[in-house]
Amino acid sequence: MDSGAAQPTGPRGIGGGAPASAGLAGIEWPKKAADTVEMVVDALHDKAIRPVALVVRAMVFGLVIAALAVLVTVLVSVAVLRILDTYAFPNHNWASYTLLGGLLTLSGLGAWSRRSVRPRSAQ
Repeated sequence: MDSGAAQPTGPRGIGGGAPASAGLAGIEWPKKAADTVEMVVDALHDKAIRPVALVVRAMVFGLVIAALAVLVTVLVSVAVLRILDTYAFPNHNWASYTLLGGLLTLSGLGAWSRRSVRPRSAQ
């Protein structure tokens, strides 16, 4: 029964693998399949996931910047009120609040007048 010739074996040493005449074609298909899967995943990442990640990153940074802007505005307003109460109008809190409220109102009106008006869409 033992003819002395080596029997072709599969990848784990079990018989029934690719015949010796098949060459490397039988061995290369897993590598080609893995390369194809990697190429598809990379294309999906470049076309779908990366743009979504950039949009989400921009939204997160925008929210952080907006929160910090609100925080700084509140802290500066409190500091200005304290300085006005202590040095400019001692014992006259109403004057400090009136001055700061007037300045903030004027800055809001200035920003409102510089806004860009979007044209209304025809319905």
